Amino acid sequence: LGAALDMRVLVWTRSPDSARLGGLRAEFAPLEELFSASDIVSLHLAHTPETEGVITRELLGRLRRSAFLVNTARAELVDRDALLEALHSGVIAGAALDVFVPEPLPAADPFRALPNVILTPHVGFRTPEATRRSIEMAFQNLLGFFTGQPQNVVNAAEQGDSVR
Repeated sequence: LGAALDMRVLVWTRSPDSARLGGLRAEFAPLEELFSASDIVSLHLAHTPETEGVITRELLGRLRRSAFLVNTARAELVDRDALLEALHSGVIAGAALDVFVPEPLPAADPFRALPNVILTPHVGFRTPEATRRSIEMAFQNLLGFFTGQPQNVVNAAEQGDSVR
């Protein structure tokens, strides 16, 4: 979407592979460079032990004062205190947050009082494409179960033969 708006799109991942870009107008960059060069940083990471707190005070400090952070991924990716401080002090211009710890966001949470923050109730992922993929995955899971070829099985060893 950024490239369609003639933006320079930088991408960071723990496992860069040019094939993953699939011909998109984007380029891989180290995380520090991405934060230093970006006007908008949008997070699209899974929450794992390796990604928890990956967005640190130091990275937020690399952003331009006019930059925005968008988090529709997982709240645990970002150092909450560092983000609050960056927003209060004007280190960054603002944030759009769709995910929180805890969720839902309590009424007295300090993010709610900040004029430079947009809050949404964990619906930022909801696009027609994401909805279609969710429905297709649910259908494939049902079909797999009833044909004896279950997919996306959780705790298969605990389930024994009951997953067949």
